[in-house]
Amino acid sequence: MSLNLLKALTITAELTNTELSKDAVLVMLDDLNGYPEEQVITALSRCRKEVRNRVTLADIIARIDDGRPGVEKAWSMIPKDEDSSCLWTDEMREAFGAASPLMNDGDMIGGRMAFKETYEKLCMKARDEKKPINWTVSFGHDPRAREDTVIAGVKNKLITVDRAMYLLPSSDAVMNLKQYNAPMLENLDRIKQIVTNKPTETEPEEHVDESVLIARVKAILK
Repeated sequence: MSLNLLKALTITAELTNTELSKDAVLVMLDDLNGYPEEQVITALSRCRKEVRNRVTLADIIARIDDGRPGVEKAWSMIPKDEDSSCLWTDEMREAFGAASPLMNDGDMIGGRMAFKETYEKLCMKARDEKKPINWTVSFGHDPRAREDTVIAGVKNKLITVDRAMYLLPSSDAVMNLKQYNAPMLENLDRIKQIVTNKPTETEPEEHVDESVLIARVKAILK
């Protein structure tokens, strides 16, 4: 953790009337260790704008942007009928399970409240455990909605092209998504040559140490 983070934490504590001892600051910094520093600083900035009372570690972690949608966005993405398909995270799927009995009974307000409460708890737990986000696809009955959902998932980089082709192997539109793999596929043979230290037809064989190999691969993948 850098001095910039320590400064951001101190300012946040001051502006939210939060008293932190030296030991409390060290413990809080230790708990935040492992999260990308830029994300933590952004979360602290949000705390200064949104938290009206004493800021807590939970307030900070809840505002770390790890790719998980906010609760309102997550609620808007879940399927509201059996025809709809969706892309969702593990936390969205579990929260939907808690809300679906109420939704099936026609209680959308109660369902939304149940979803929100469960989703926020699950996201907090996932962030606390530093669990990476995992996107999956849930298919409804409408074939066109399935295709649109998968294509959107690839274009938004939530699922891979290979995963999309596995899910809908007979879809021409999904097959056309191969272009998103093109840069990697074009360089695949070249990367294999570099990693295995095998010369091409125009290159003499030479000994190259591991650091040079890594640098070459990174250059190709740009």
